[in-house]
Amino acid sequence: MAVGIFDSGLGGLTIWDAVQKRLPDQEFVYLADSAHAPYGVRSADDIYDLTVAATQRLFDAGCDLVVLACNTASAAALRRMQEGWVPQDKRVLGVFVPLIEALTERQWGDNSPPREVGTKHVALFATPATVATRAFQRELAFRAIGVDVEAQACGGVVDAIEDGDMILAEALVKSHVDALKRKMPHPDAAILGCTHYPLMKDAFSEALGADVRVLSQADLVAESLADYLERHPDKRGAGDAAFLTTGDPKRVSDRATQFLRRQLTFTAA
Repeated sequence: MAVGIFDSGLGGLTIWDAVQKRLPDQEFVYLADSAHAPYGVRSADDIYDLTVAATQRLFDAGCDLVVLACNTASAAALRRMQEGWVPQDKRVLGVFVPLIEALTERQWGDNSPPREVGTKHVALFATPATVATRAFQRELAFRAIGVDVEAQACGGVVDAIEDGDMILAEALVKSHVDALKRKMPHPDAAILGCTHYPLMKDAFSEALGADVRVLSQADLVAESLADYLERHPDKRGAGDAAFLTTGDPKRVSDRATQFLRRQLTFTAA
């Protein structure tokens, strides 16, 4: 049984790459909603409708478990989907919780009351839509107290990465880090709250300084998914990966190959 991985564009390939290395025998179906990317500047209702449509497409492709590898979709749509839309025999997981568990030093499924943690000042870098939902702060409050979060909306970074303009992306990262530091001069940790941003981790780390711990999602999500599948073996299945897109398959394939530096071939969703 395939596991579905959904993103508005190519950023979720950082998640797929990590989980495929962690679970080499697991079958995955990756769906990029390239025709509607980026999601980071859309309204919450628009993001919800697009995410539901994409998730249903993955259900139709035989996936009983779908990972929203898009932080914007996880922030704006996941809880609403889980509360009122996801069928009982299906599961949809987001990418925020593994990050927060790492930040708060909790194991998966630890639902004990929120407590003091060592990290007190956290910088969150994410898309404008993700920042607007305050979903990260909400999920963090369930697990930790006394943590100051300063969010920085990083407009333009996703577009630059999707266009392959890494020089512009690096310049934008530096600009956004500078803006964050004017609000929080000395963060203890930084969260890269977009699946595109691991590609810019070195740029974030350099701009933030060596004393700031930088957390990105790919490896954390891979470990969390491996743990989940170990406890839910009925959701596992062997097979080759498939890559779908709502955009132009050739253009997306070319960009994806450049993005991950390995040959990937997308077909029309």
